[in-house]
Amino acid sequence: MSVYLLATLDTKGREAQFVRERLQAAGAAVTLVDTGSLGQPTCTADIPREEVCRAAGIDLGEIVAAADRGRAVSAAAAGAAAIVRAHHAAGRVSGVLAIGGSAGTTIGSAAMRALPLGVPKLIASTLASGQVRHYVGDKDIMMLNAVVDIAGINRVSRMVLDLAARAMAGMVRFPAAPAPASEKPLVAATMFGVTTPCVERARAVLEEAGYEVLVFHATGSGGQAMESLVADSLLAGVLDITTTELSDELVGGVLSAGPDRLTAAARAGVPQVVSVGATDMVNFHAPETVPERFRGRKFYEHNASVTLMRTTAEENARIGEEIGRKVSASRGPAAIFLPARGVSAIDREGQPFVDPAARKALFAGIRRTAGTVDVTELDHHINDPEFAEALAEKLIAMMRARSVMNEE
Repeated sequence: MSVYLLATLDTKGREAQFVRERLQAAGAAVTLVDTGSLGQPTCTADIPREEVCRAAGIDLGEIVAAADRGRAVSAAAAGAAAIVRAHHAAGRVSGVLAIGGSAGTTIGSAAMRALPLGVPKLIASTLASGQVRHYVGDKDIMMLNAVVDIAGINRVSRMVLDLAARAMAGMVRFPAAPAPASEKPLVAATMFGVTTPCVERARAVLEEAGYEVLVFHATGSGGQAMESLVADSLLAGVLDITTTELSDELVGGVLSAGPDRLTAAARAGVPQVVSVGATDMVNFHAPETVPERFRGRKFYEHNASVTLMRTTAEENARIGEEIGRKVSASRGPAAIFLPARGVSAIDREGQPFVDPAARKALFAGIRRTAGTVDVTELDHHINDPEFAEALAEKLIAMMRARSVMNEE
């Protein structure tokens, strides 16, 4: 096994050679992958660019003739991802390290997202100090700020690239922590600050019943990560208490998890219990970042960097219909629980987002599209312990029934 080092060797050949030597000096085997195409490579690769292009289903000559940088980067990203995925399945990849600017980061992160959790992934990137969700996605990718452009070996780049090499060498040379002798079944739960008491109580009930609970912060990337784990068949059940990311997707907030949120468990047939946590809000950053079309709406400043906007009855109806429609497509056991007295910490009597009419529209929307899914409305607030316990106990019953059925 070896570290797969990804770099465009027409523009980053000298730097890649430096990193390769530093990895080898630290005791790591290296497979250098050339992800360039438009210029001549300045050092020799173990996996040449022709092979990368073939893996993407395109001929290198066609890429060179087109002289289209965007197309070249897309082809290299697809090819690198295909190679790394196949070579990892064959037991050849111990970790992946990429270096570069926008192109190198795009290509390297695409390859890393093709790998499962736990495989060391590190990018030394000029983009690491900015918004990196586009590159990291729902994977455990580490990004190291290059500080200076990766253009030659100088006092700063030498320090940063050496650090990247040593970090990767350490990750692949030292074994991962041993897994417990007896693995507990995994359950995913979604949480926001305004639904924390509900999730904490539900988690306690699940843990007492012998399950290990993974809590995902419903900030877009959190929901995506949970959906990814469901798709990878790692979960025994899903307690989707906080579906607020659907509000951001449908209304236009900044914490959307994309249009596929709330679909993985339904497709996989994984038992799921769903609620409507924090669907009373849409998220923005500082107040000045709120789009002009929302001026005049009801807002709540959560902190200096987070501004919450109350969803309207009409928006709640659409959100409810989306939840009901997606859960109704479940191939496995599913249930929806509705808290009659409020869906978040600030949607209750005396709080700024209390709106019984909007809540009623949300619940009605769910019932219109939920089909045969069991929809239960309880006379509790979402953060009441009784509500949390009801959700957890329902999911436990579903998972146990599924376990018995599988044993038969």
